[in-house]
Amino acid sequence: MGQKVHPIGFRLGVSKDWISKWYAEGRDYADFLEKDFEVREYIRKKLAHASVSKIQIERPRNGAQITIFTARPGIVIGKKGEDIEVLKKEVSKILGVPASINIEEIRRPELDAYLVADSIAKQLERRVMFRRAMKRAVASTMRLGASGIKVSISGRLNGAEIARTEWYREGRVPLHTLRADIDYGLAEAHTTYGVIGVKVWIFKGENLNSNEVVDNNREPSDDNKRNRRAAKPRARRKD
Repeated sequence: MGQKVHPIGFRLGVSKDWISKWYAEGRDYADFLEKDFEVREYIRKKLAHASVSKIQIERPRNGAQITIFTARPGIVIGKKGEDIEVLKKEVSKILGVPASINIEEIRRPELDAYLVADSIAKQLERRVMFRRAMKRAVASTMRLGASGIKVSISGRLNGAEIARTEWYREGRVPLHTLRADIDYGLAEAHTTYGVIGVKVWIFKGENLNSNEVVDNNREPSDDNKRNRRAAKPRARRKD
């Protein structure tokens, strides 16, 4: 049975970037990794209603820089910046070093895979029919210019006794193409029947460098013409 590799991990260093940027040796690596996990858990709980997509952590010398990507920057900052100061103190306490926090606004949340998955999960918790939630999310994403989207929902859908998986796709979602810019998000809906997982893949187009673009209308060079002539198979002689 075929399995899906994580679309973002598969493209790290090719078309995707890391969300943790630091260098560590020996035991420091495990400590830094654990602290990053704690910081992300704390921020997601604290800003559960602020539509936070991802949290990027960088560690320059004797400090830390946190970048929060959110569709609602006003909720994160708070009145006169009070909430951001409280957040900065708590994050500095967890990391053990002074931390600065930057806010990056997501202007089109319909094209962010995690925010789309989170939106569907919240609708399922409000007892919205799963097919309606899926189709509404797909329609709004395609309307804003995505090349393709796939949504997969797994669990006891509509309270069924046996868990199953339902998915819906529109457009192209080429998971095997490394140059394809594919965003992936996973969210969970906690319902009275159990946990329902929501996965979203959004294909935004292909990342082509200038030297990778192929012009099919260009005339072949003289060298290519000679190579083509040399490559022609000879006719077999009939005995």
